[in-house]
Amino acid sequence: MTKCAAIQMTSSPTISVNLQEAEKLIAAAATAGAKLVALPENFALMGNHEADKLKAKEVDGSGPIQDFLATIAKKYAVWVVGGTIPMATDDSNKVRAACLIYNDQGERVGRYDKVHLFDVNVPGTQEVYRESDSIEPGTEPQVFDTPFGRLGIAVCYDLRFPEFFRKMSVQGVDILVVPSAFTAETGAAHWEVLLRARAVENLCYVIAPNQGGLHSNGRKTFGHSMMIDPWGIVLDCYKTGSGYVMAEIDPERLEKVRGAFPVLNHRCFFCE
Repeated sequence: MTKCAAIQMTSSPTISVNLQEAEKLIAAAATAGAKLVALPENFALMGNHEADKLKAKEVDGSGPIQDFLATIAKKYAVWVVGGTIPMATDDSNKVRAACLIYNDQGERVGRYDKVHLFDVNVPGTQEVYRESDSIEPGTEPQVFDTPFGRLGIAVCYDLRFPEFFRKMSVQGVDILVVPSAFTAETGAAHWEVLLRARAVENLCYVIAPNQGGLHSNGRKTFGHSMMIDPWGIVLDCYKTGSGYVMAEIDPERLEKVRGAFPVLNHRCFFCE
C-alpha cells in the first residue's frame, strides 16, 4: 500500500507566495509518509485577470514553476502531480493548462493538457468564465505508468464528461487524479457526487486536490479536497483553506473490488 496526498490551497496572484505554500504542504505530506502528492489546478497562480496567466506562461521544459516542481519532487522524494501551469503555445494570446508529472528523482515523466474548457455562466451567481479566451484546449486523455498503478489525469471541468474517463479506463487506469479549482456554487452542488461517480464507474481510486477559499480576485472555490476508493467511499476530506488529505492506495483492494464486481468486463460499448 502507498500513501498519497491531495494538496488544497487558496492560491493568490503572487507566484512566489504560492510556491512557498505548496512546498510547506508537500513537505508536511511527505513527512507524514506520502509517496505521491497532487497539487490543485492553478496552484502557482490564481490571477486577478485572465491575462495574468499569459504573463506567467512558461516554455515547455524551462521556467521557474517547472524548476520548482522538479526540485520539490527530488527534495522530498515524492512523485508530484503538478496541478496546472500556463504553458506557451504557438498563439501568443493563449496558453495550455498543463498538468506535469514528476517522479521522485525530479524527472518529468508526463504531461496532460486540459481538454474541456470552462465557458460557463454559473447558475445563481454573477460569475462568468470564458477559459477559451486565454486557453488552448488539449486533445487527448493521458495515462502514465507509475510504481503505484496506471495514473490518469483530468482537470476540473473534465470531471463532467464521463466518456473522457472511459477512454482512460480502456487504457487500464487504476488511479484518477483530478486537480481542480471548482467554484463554491458548482462544488456544493456537484463536486463530491461527480468524483464518487467517476470512482464507481471506473472502479478506480480518485485523488482530487481542489482550491478552497476566498481568493483575492473575489472568486470563491469549494475546497473539500478528497480521496475516494474504487467502491465510492470517501477516505479523507479537507473542507476549506490550506491543508491536505491523505489515504492509502491499496492494489489488493483494487483487485478485490474489480474481481468481485467485474463491471469493466461487462461493457458492451467502448471508447476508441
